[in-house]
Amino acid sequence: MATTTTTNSNEASTSPSTPLLSDVTEVTIHPLVLLSATDHYHRVARGTRKRAVGVLLGSSSRGAVDATNSFAVPFEEDSKNSEVFYLDHNYLENMLAMFRKVHAKERVVGFYSTGPQIRSNDLRIFDLVKRFVPQGTITPPVFVIIDVRPGRESIPTTAYRVVEEVDSNVPTAGKKGDNGGGAAEVRKTFAHVPSLIGAMEAEEVGVEHLLRDINDPTVSTVANLVKAKLSGLSTLTEKLVEMKDYLTAVSNG
Repeated sequence: MATTTTTNSNEASTSPSTPLLSDVTEVTIHPLVLLSATDHYHRVARGTRKRAVGVLLGSSSRGAVDATNSFAVPFEEDSKNSEVFYLDHNYLENMLAMFRKVHAKERVVGFYSTGPQIRSNDLRIFDLVKRFVPQGTITPPVFVIIDVRPGRESIPTTAYRVVEEVDSNVPTAGKKGDNGGGAAEVRKTFAHVPSLIGAMEAEEVGVEHLLRDINDPTVSTVANLVKAKLSGLSTLTEKLVEMKDYLTAVSNG
């Protein structure tokens, strides 16, 4: 079975697809996940071309995935051969056992990568992480790219779910008298899912204190407000351009 990945991190899959289990409608990422992923990246991959990979914990209900926690996983991949990678299963199992003792309601809801783009190994990592999802779970695990680059102005998360696509154009060995028809093949690929940043009241208080501690006292409050407005308008412009491109593509067929 051949596997393919969608390399555009901003567009959903446009070909007909079938969800593996239940549709994932949205993914909510909590501040603790962002802080943990950023710390993980700075500890193991800062200043290199490597990326950090970890497991997302939380809950899901009616297709809405809520990632409230996460932990790092030892991960290495060969820069010369994209098919070669290492993910420590024993470490993952031990960490899950310890997390269950502290947060019994949290379960595996997916995995994250610092990307910043989808890579060829991500479908294989998805299959590995899926083994640790509790039996009877309706909502499938998700894949979230957390972009830790400081220059990004929009939200730093891009979420995906895995879908199956039927490709009927796979060439087959032609026989005598055959007109060269193709055989249908089922392939897995990533499809974009809306993601947002959410927080409970206690988390909001913690984030406010954190931002207060890292605030630059030399910059006035007015300057901060203007900068925040400009950042918001820049993000709005980016989303409007994305919507315009999508509608243009739809109208053009």
